[in-house]
Amino acid sequence: METKFYTMLIYSENFAGILNQITAVFTRRQVNIESLNVCASSTPGVHKYTITCNCTEEMAKMLTKQIEKKIDVLQAHYFTDDEIFIMEACLIKLSTPVMMRNAEVSRIVRHHDAHMTEVNPTYCIVEKKGRTDDILSLFEELNSKGAVLQFVRSGRIAVTRSTTERLDQYLEEMEKMRK
Repeated sequence: METKFYTMLIYSENFAGILNQITAVFTRRQVNIESLNVCASSTPGVHKYTITCNCTEEMAKMLTKQIEKKIDVLQAHYFTDDEIFIMEACLIKLSTPVMMRNAEVSRIVRHHDAHMTEVNPTYCIVEKKGRTDDILSLFEELNSKGAVLQFVRSGRIAVTRSTTERLDQYLEEMEKMRK
């Protein structure tokens, strides 16, 4: 079976312990989480989890169904990269002496539309926002020049390409059922 890279968007009420319950579903199925981002959503009292993993579509379906069974989870969906808008961010600490000796390092930073946010005699900090492959390409090019001292990137954030939020539709339906 072919594995793909999936992004799962999960919405839950804001209760302690729900993150552990969600990640336990992946652990039980022996699926490695590649990135995880949790934040408040645009809906008051609801948190959004953005989780990425490599698995089969069958496994992605199973994971989202099992996650939705959790009491405090409102919705869970999985997406491929062409179904969503995605973004990550990174910080790269570069050696200033290496950068000063090799003009190619500055050219690479400019070529990737990255920004210098701090420069001092010891190190400089480069910031880049974009798609995962753009960020990794920047890192690999800088690392090949021996300039990288540290590298960190965020978990993915994502929104669907739909004009309406599935969660909002779900909450509207639930409200109608209560009346």
